[in-house]
Amino acid sequence: MITQLLKLKVKKKELFLLEVLKHEKKINCAVLKELFEEFGSEQLYALTLHNKISSIAANALESCHILDESHMAWHQASAEMEARIKSYMAELDKIAVLLRSVDINLVALKNSGITRGLYQNYPSSPMGDIDVLVSPSKFRLAHELLINNGYELKFRSPLEEQNIHKAELGGGAEYLVKLPNDEALWFELQWRPVAGRWIRPDQEPSADELLSRAHAIEGSDVLLLSPEDNLLQVALHTAKHSFVRAPGFRLHTDVDRIVHSTNINWDIFVELVCKLQVKTPVYFSLALASDLLGTPIPPDVLIAIQPSWWKRKVIAMWLQRVGLFDPDGRKWSRLGYIFFVILLYDDFMGFVRSLIPSVSTLKKLYDEDRSLIVPLLYIKRIYDLIFKRTLVK
Repeated sequence: MITQLLKLKVKKKELFLLEVLKHEKKINCAVLKELFEEFGSEQLYALTLHNKISSIAANALESCHILDESHMAWHQASAEMEARIKSYMAELDKIAVLLRSVDINLVALKNSGITRGLYQNYPSSPMGDIDVLVSPSKFRLAHELLINNGYELKFRSPLEEQNIHKAELGGGAEYLVKLPNDEALWFELQWRPVAGRWIRPDQEPSADELLSRAHAIEGSDVLLLSPEDNLLQVALHTAKHSFVRAPGFRLHTDVDRIVHSTNINWDIFVELVCKLQVKTPVYFSLALASDLLGTPIPPDVLIAIQPSWWKRKVIAMWLQRVGLFDPDGRKWSRLGYIFFVILLYDDFMGFVRSLIPSVSTLKKLYDEDRSLIVPLLYIKRIYDLIFKRTLVK
């Protein structure tokens, strides 16, 4: 198959991955059954396991009545994920109640918010953590409440210091907690909605701005971003993972599910994208979902935010070369990744402003007041961007 917008080539076996990832309203059971019979249960299960979507695929196959009692691995994957996400959502509700008791509003981000408020299909919603957003002014209080309720400040990356002050400077902190079922849960508390190393703070809406437009989820104290903010946030998050890095292509289901489940004011959305100067990364997030999952993105929206023809061609070719699937595979060399990131800026000066931020931004980033060492901070900034490869969350 060759896709429409980006002209990407997809192998026949990979069509199975794309079919099971589609919104439940769009799954073609006849196509799914044909592919299942052609490649066989064992081979496809291994393929979905490798691409971290076994429970999603199992749920799609169950909904199409393709599985029988002999397909135990598929049924088990679906049941285990349903139990896990159910426990995650219960913990999310519990923390929202706890924070609300001291007047802290909590927004569930990305898949956490989609699963809690829009697409409550637990087997089809694998996630490795829960991500939430609070106001910067309430971050420390929220941290203290988490610590007092059994949460341990802990980072998955060995490059991160177990230091709440430095974590706060970076935009958020990670915690580990044991749930009532003895399962461990990673919980990420943020005051920056994206907080990528290459994303400038001025390219993200402020947390307080997002909170002011968020709305309540029925039956919960958890808040959900407005449709436009939600779509923009997941599009930037997908770009932060370079569209194809772990957890892989399943990230594009975030875009797909928000578009299918909410009424988006596309004029407001395009205005936000242009204001934050993130047309290029958002275009590719939307175009990939449109091409590969059939997400109904209005053509005029894609035209309004599309980058130049040569950039579309180069990035599409690069994504084809590194591979849309195999999320844990090696995608870029260090230098190649830097050049790829440069292409995601709307213009070269945007990249320069990210690489060499203002003095005030630099001092805040490194928690430093001394003006004399600013040149050293700029050197450290460049070194960190090139060599300090933390886990992408």
